[in-house]
Order: sequence, then C-alpha cells, then structure tokens
Amino acid sequence: MVTISISPVAAQSLYIRNARNVPFIPLRHAPFRATTKLSTLAHSSGSISFSPLRFSIKGKEIKKKKKSRGSSAVCYAAPLSRLNLQWISAISSAVLFFTKGTVIRKQFLVPLIAIQAPTSIISWMKGEYGIWAAFLGLLVRLFFFIPGELELPFVALLLVIVAPYHVMNLRGTQQGAIISLVIAAYLAYQHFSGAASLKRAFDQGSIIATVGIVCITVVSCLLLI
Repeated sequence: MVTISISPVAAQSLYIRNARNVPFIPLRHAPFRATTKLSTLAHSSGSISFSPLRFSIKGKEIKKKKKSRGSSAVCYAAPLSRLNLQWISAISSAVLFFTKGTVIRKQFLVPLIAIQAPTSIISWMKGEYGIWAAFLGLLVRLFFFIPGELELPFVALLLVIVAPYHVMNLRGTQQGAIISLVIAAYLAYQHFSGAASLKRAFDQGSIIATVGIVCITVVSCLLLI
C-alpha cells in the first residue's frame, strides 16, 4: 500500500473521485488527514494500483509450474538411468549363467559383469561379506565338485576381488563401454548363429536366453551413448 503525503497548499486544489462516481469534493474544507482518507479511498476505488505483493505471488506460482514440469520430465527419464541399465545388465547376465538353450561361451559373461554391474554389487564383492563368500567357496571347491552354473558366478566373485585398481577403473568410462559392447555383440553373434534362424531363437527352449542376450546388447549400446 502506497502512502501519499500532501502539503497544505496542494491539498486545496486536489480532487478525489470515489468508486461510485461521486462528484469531485474539494479538500480545502476537510480536516488535514489526506493520508488516511486517500489510502482508504484508493483501496476501495476501481482505479489501477500497483501491488508488489501480487506480482511476487504470481512469480512464485510461475516458478512452481516450471519446477513441476521439470520434475515430470525427470520422472519420465528415470527408467533409462545409468543405474537401472546396470541392474538390467547384471540380472540378464546372472540369468544367462543358469539358463540353457544357447551355445554361447558363458565365460565372457564374467568380465561383462565386472564392468557393467552396479556399484553396490561391486562394493559388496570387495567388502567383508564378499571375501568370506570367496573363502567359503574355495573350501567347498577343494572337497566337492561344483557344477559349471555355480562355478562361473564364483569365478566372477574372485575376479572382482583380485582385479587391480586400473582394471576396475574402466567402469563408467568409454573404454569400458566399448569392451562391454564388443563382448555383448560377440555373444549375440554366437547365440543367433547357433540357433540357425531367428524363429528358432525365440522357441520355447531358448527364448529366455534370447531375451537375456538382447538385453545385454541393448544396454551396452545405451551405456556407450
């Protein structure tokens, strides 16, 4: 609200129009309290007045709308985040360890997991629980026979534990993404060549392996972009 102070000389020639089109009233006979009367009349009149508070509220509403639009775009792009792609690659590789109906060399999945697995899995492998799991696995391997489906995850665990720092530093880099894409493309070539046709690759016996191969290949391409 703007307060107007008027000198006694100027108040004699000032006229005020009311909201109900009341005729001009000279202020020469009125008591000199123009500040309070002008403020009340200006507040009740239909004239244009400047309110900084109104513009600040509108500015905040516009900012909130922009922020809400930005958050919706972020939520829409969340399924294609790097972490989600890494989890898809890790789950697909783990499924390919145990699935049948494919002729791929599953040994190539071990370095693929080491490069593309999420950071939480790598931290667990390099931590105390991962070391204890490797130790117990070695004890079991000394006295019992471990099938190939269980031996490959155990080899992946040992590879991550003993891998040098410079090798694990390839994770999240363009060089690591290129290596992962080459491995995934080679496995896809082996799988579809062994199936002899695209139709047989999607048969009931090999559809799980086909979906896993497609997932790791697509994820490797997206991580390279």
